[in-house]
Amino acid sequence: MDVIHSAADLRARLQRVPNNVFVPTMGNLHEGHIQLIDIAKPRAACTVVSIFVNRLQFGPREDFDRYPRTLEADCARLEAAGVDVVFAPDEKEIYPDRQTFVVEPSDLQYILEGAHRPGHFRGVATVVLKLFNLVMPHSAIFGKKDYQQYLVLRDMVKQFALPIEIIPAETVRAADGLALSSRNAYLSAAERKEAPRLYAVLKQAHAEIERGARDFQHIDQQSMAQLTRHGWQPDYVAVRRQADLRQPSERDRELVILAAARLGRTRLIDNVEVTLR
Repeated sequence: MDVIHSAADLRARLQRVPNNVFVPTMGNLHEGHIQLIDIAKPRAACTVVSIFVNRLQFGPREDFDRYPRTLEADCARLEAAGVDVVFAPDEKEIYPDRQTFVVEPSDLQYILEGAHRPGHFRGVATVVLKLFNLVMPHSAIFGKKDYQQYLVLRDMVKQFALPIEIIPAETVRAADGLALSSRNAYLSAAERKEAPRLYAVLKQAHAEIERGARDFQHIDQQSMAQLTRHGWQPDYVAVRRQADLRQPSERDRELVILAAARLGRTRLIDNVEVTLR
């Protein structure tokens, strides 16, 4: 496995094996990331993983400075998973000058996560486009835990006519249902015990919709109230259309229930898809 820190060295390495698949990460890897790599490996001769904590997607009061950086352990894990190339640049390598050209996503950037994290998806789309230009993969894997991010990047690739297939991967969960996330490490022991409630609330909403409930606003409010009663600070629970995260009608059959909520100092997100017969 080659660990590369500069764009020039990355391009030189990938010229030797241009048939590659790409998994962008911010490091502090867990089993969810390894699933992405397992999906990636059969698709190309070369599997490339990036590790870069992207300042542009963090708000001024978010956790950029304390985000876990575990490069040595991550590289050991990636080598064991059979990754061919790790691209681990520093900030100056990705942003040698102040980034004045940015990707402005669709109106998706203003709702749900975007409403609570202004500029987040602009930062995500900008760095991913830059990484795509460096790696030039034919496909890239993104986890559906970050559902809105997946849709933003899917639409970016389509609108810019990039020759890249965006492949979604299902959310990986702990035995108690908590979606795996690097930020789970922030949870105290008591919070970790409470954290699976977020998924449980989503499953309860899913069951209500399958039983025929169609007052989606009531489901949203009821779910948020349940979280609040147990000490959470919910930003949103929202039933939306899978295709574009717009408000669904009673006729829509492919839905997704998305949630974001704080438990103590830790902000967790999750979602559950609903496909009605």
